[in-house]
Amino acid sequence: MSTADPRALSFGDAAASYQRGRPDYPTELVEWLVGDARQIVDVGAGTGKLTGVMLGLGHELTAVDPDPRMLDALSEKYPQVDTHPGSAESLPLPDNSADLITFGQAWHWVDPGPASIEVARVLRTGGVLGLIWNLRDESVDWVAELTEIIKPSAAEQLLAAGPPPYGPPFEAMEQRSAGWTYVLSPDQLVDLASSRSHLLSLPPHEQREVLAQVAELAEQVTDADGRVQLPYSTVAFRIHLPG
Repeated sequence: MSTADPRALSFGDAAASYQRGRPDYPTELVEWLVGDARQIVDVGAGTGKLTGVMLGLGHELTAVDPDPRMLDALSEKYPQVDTHPGSAESLPLPDNSADLITFGQAWHWVDPGPASIEVARVLRTGGVLGLIWNLRDESVDWVAELTEIIKPSAAEQLLAAGPPPYGPPFEAMEQRSAGWTYVLSPDQLVDLASSRSHLLSLPPHEQREVLAQVAELAEQVTDADGRVQLPYSTVAFRIHLPG
């Protein structure tokens, strides 16, 4: 993640909401993303949503994020993970020290040219840049209404234009996707909304207005068991360093 866009450093203001409301990632896609990598670095790790899935699969890894508040939240949940403040364009790691560098819900914040060069420096020959995003399925009417309320994210806008940009020396890209349903409480849906960069940039009174609309929508779509069924499509990319 880059510190050039101040929104990339806004998430620490809502680290608790981020942890409560944001979804994890589908295990089968994370397994594909990781492949046979041994040394893994998770950049833009935030509170550890992707980190936790990789740990659950038995991998050891290092986490990097530009916001120390997010790393504090990650360390509280996963004290076994080595953490470092840093960005995609300036990784606090030695040359040729990783097999895979992942960005979960984060590559849309980076400057892809310099970030590609820096990631390639840290990767070993033949290493992989792994990118993954959770995207809400807006073909469902109420989910489209949710987006109208909370506004499209930077990630959604980036991927609507096509595959994510990257630069040399990376070459071949592979892509996979999976549809799934995130089951959460109405309060968690409000937490999800409150952790988004657009909302965090609004004045407090506007934040309250938006969250009130989200809470009203959540009430309308809550099922008989008190849960909200939020459909997602997760998309992942493996981008290869020659070797």
